[in-house]
Amino acid sequence: MKNPLIQTLLSLKGNPRACVCTEPLWGLSMNLCLPYASVYMIAMGLKDTEIGFIATVYMLMQVVFAFLSGPITDKLGRRKTTAVFDFIAWSIPCIIWWRAENFWFFLVAALFNGVMKVTTNSWDCLLVEDAEKSQITRIYSMVIVCGQLSALFAPISSILVSRLTLVPAIRILYVNAFVVMTIKIFVLYFFSRETETGMVRLRETKGKSILSLAGGYGPVLKIIAHSKGTVFSLVITALVGAVGMINTTFWQVIVSKKLLVPDAFLPLFPMLRSVLAMVFLFTVIPHLATRGSLKLPLLLGFASYLVGQTLLVLAPVEGPARYAALCISLVFDGYGLGSLGMLAESLVALHVNKAERARVMAIQHMIIMFATSPFGWIGGLLSSISRSLPFVLTMALLLIGMFVTLIYYTKSTATGLSNTNTDTALGGAAAEPADLPVGEAP
Repeated sequence: MKNPLIQTLLSLKGNPRACVCTEPLWGLSMNLCLPYASVYMIAMGLKDTEIGFIATVYMLMQVVFAFLSGPITDKLGRRKTTAVFDFIAWSIPCIIWWRAENFWFFLVAALFNGVMKVTTNSWDCLLVEDAEKSQITRIYSMVIVCGQLSALFAPISSILVSRLTLVPAIRILYVNAFVVMTIKIFVLYFFSRETETGMVRLRETKGKSILSLAGGYGPVLKIIAHSKGTVFSLVITALVGAVGMINTTFWQVIVSKKLLVPDAFLPLFPMLRSVLAMVFLFTVIPHLATRGSLKLPLLLGFASYLVGQTLLVLAPVEGPARYAALCISLVFDGYGLGSLGMLAESLVALHVNKAERARVMAIQHMIIMFATSPFGWIGGLLSSISRSLPFVLTMALLLIGMFVTLIYYTKSTATGLSNTNTDTALGGAAAEPADLPVGEAP
């Protein structure tokens, strides 16, 4: 029997194929730098609280541009928006990070980088609007796999750091990120086309300003508020986003400064996590996601991530045992990362009405960013007290995720709500029933 993800990859056409096939270039650019982002800032003289403040500013910028992303995407089109704002959000910051000398460089880069929430929306629309709904979960799985392919190139970062020392090596990697990301932008623009929904929205928004379009969010908010499934997906995505942000910002810090792992080894552990996430996405996760209710996959994802974070906090601070503890923790992190990343993105996308996808997802992204933005600052404060405390916080958030999942599915069963729409779409069967009100996916 062929693997469902491989079947999906071979069957992709048009925009989904262009988006998925260019995604590995993200791994060859930004993901080579990210394992060192926080320790690079520390090497440039930044304190833990300053790193946390920058992370929070970055998230607040995402809140603002998440709000504007719907009107911008509808006004400029999915394809053009993705190209223009990818360059602003990634290519320009890479140049700033390359020349960074102090706190202010990183703060300015964060302001530009926060614009990326516009392309999160436009790229998602470009990815799924012309795709079959039954393929959405597997498409997102392929996106995650492509993004994790950077793990195979992590030794490049290690070799550069070991030979050139940290700061010169990371500067070279940021130059590489600028070149590769810019190539990715042009290739995606060339091989993609505006979506059918995008063409409709371009005609409907002609002659209207972005601000006037942003003022029409009232009905969109009602769509979201009246859908229990949408609210549930927002809570899950916000929790997963907060955990992911804390890990992205402070994982390198605890491993480097508390466990005293040499800088040259830092990319090797995320490499292991990425490889494991890809293995799980090709094997265990697709089968769990096609067996009816998403309750079990979500609970297993949260539980696995929780075990991984617990092992990280409890890892010994010296001796070879610390490496064993890190590797074991990353096995559980790898499953949690692959499972929750795919499910969170899919839940949000599956509950969106196609005609209003850009504006509904804009509000969803804004709510998620607003909810997660304080955690960068909170994580910085906690890390300044103890390197372990940010991960005690992630453990609490993961427990909340498990609790919310149990409550949602228990109430859904008790009230007779059907999860057929979402679950069959995840499993590759039925589409959304025509008689459901807009935004009322269960």
